[in-house]
Amino acid sequence: MAAGGAPTNMQKEQMFGLAEKEMEYRVDLFNRLTQTCFAKCIEKRHKEAELNMGENSCIDRCVSKYWQVTNLVGQLLGNQPKM
Repeated sequence: MAAGGAPTNMQKEQMFGLAEKEMEYRVDLFNRLTQTCFAKCIEKRHKEAELNMGENSCIDRCVSKYWQVTNLVGQLLGNQPKM
């Protein structure tokens, strides 16, 4: 940071760039989760406007497992030695 504790314009741009990358990552993660669980849990021929109990249960389990795996992979990658 610059003198006085205020970030410089370059630091602000870097922070904005990092926030933008984080948002892109989260949107991509959400889209992949949605596509994966939809393909796995929702019948190809929609019979009703609402999800049935089996579809709801499947989606709950799918999303839970997806987040667990994503968190585990993130932890493993975070523990990798720096090269």
